[in-house]
Amino acid sequence: MDGDAFFVACEVAKNPKLRGLPVVTGEERGIASALSYEAKALGLKRGDPIFRIKKNYPTVLVLPGDYKSYAEYSRKMFDIVRRYADDVEEYSIDECFADLTGLDKPLQMTYREIAKRIKREINDELDLSISIGLGPSKCLAKVASKWVKPNGLTVIEKENLMDFLSKTPIGKIWGIGSRTSAFLRRHGIETAGDFVRQDIEWIKRNLSKPYEVIWQELRGIPVMKVDSAPKTIYSSMQRTRTFPKTKDKNFLLSQFSKNTEDVCAKARYYNLVPKSIFFFLKTQTFRYSGYSMNLVAPTNTPEIIFSLVHQNFHKIYKPDVDYRTTGIVILGLTPSGATQQDLFGGSEITNKFELIHEKIDRLENKFGKRLVYLASTHKALKRKVKGTDASDIDRNLLFM
Repeated sequence: MDGDAFFVACEVAKNPKLRGLPVVTGEERGIASALSYEAKALGLKRGDPIFRIKKNYPTVLVLPGDYKSYAEYSRKMFDIVRRYADDVEEYSIDECFADLTGLDKPLQMTYREIAKRIKREINDELDLSISIGLGPSKCLAKVASKWVKPNGLTVIEKENLMDFLSKTPIGKIWGIGSRTSAFLRRHGIETAGDFVRQDIEWIKRNLSKPYEVIWQELRGIPVMKVDSAPKTIYSSMQRTRTFPKTKDKNFLLSQFSKNTEDVCAKARYYNLVPKSIFFFLKTQTFRYSGYSMNLVAPTNTPEIIFSLVHQNFHKIYKPDVDYRTTGIVILGLTPSGATQQDLFGGSEITNKFELIHEKIDRLENKFGKRLVYLASTHKALKRKVKGTDASDIDRNLLFM
């Protein structure tokens, strides 16, 4: 199940007067994060600068994102799905997988009728449009969910799957990225149908294990199970932030500071510490420059990690380049308390900061996020629309 223009749809559900109008969300970020179908019809795309939209398309309504309400609509939407299926995997804020296997008999409905019922109840109760794909595997259900949008319901069965796969470009398959699709096209594999016609030995010889799974899934063999358990185990975490292009070094550092605080808060929430970090900048022309390093002592405190980012920032920053995104990834996550003390006093300093953040986290759980933050984050917070950033409205949204 996939929400249709979900963020904008939530805004329309809150204010029906917006229905049928070109609407864009993302004012607080400076770029379009979601667009109504009417806005898309004008040629607008996600990532378009807000200032340019306002200048060139004065009839378009530009709104700040209301992430707290989006999360609430998401919860209610998934709750409706759970009326019909016990195993529901929340894949993103507006997308989920549900295993309906064998539920047709106890519910006395066909699978298509179950899907229609879910669609109707979400529309009637939440005033949201969704598209549903039914298939014998997760990959095929994903293909089906994108087949007709908005408000689609598509069923792929083993008997007709080649009809769909032969019309689906290989780059549109879930799990096949641009590099792999380019490699496959060089070997004459243009569509998903071409892909599944390949012999399994060719797949094994030319691609890694995950693509064997995709090959089986696309042939209607369910290999990937619906995982209904909330995610608590991570090998890495990341936080990124996109904004209007800038060369401002201090602003970029402040964004890195905010990224670091957020990713460290998530690591503390799951009681994890990283062994290494990677931070990067993305230019206006979508080129990346990044730097990675190991930590002397594993830590989830932003003071230590951001100091390393600050010290090495010059290795990735060029003053004459426009940048649009900052990001930090923490890697090699292990349970905190499971790491050894180092010999040079790093752990002692880390422990002091951990005690401070333990108290800050308790306060923020009670009174809300951004009660206390690093001075280096201040400039990033000043540049956003107050109360609209997902991780600043409701602290729990940070951990979704």
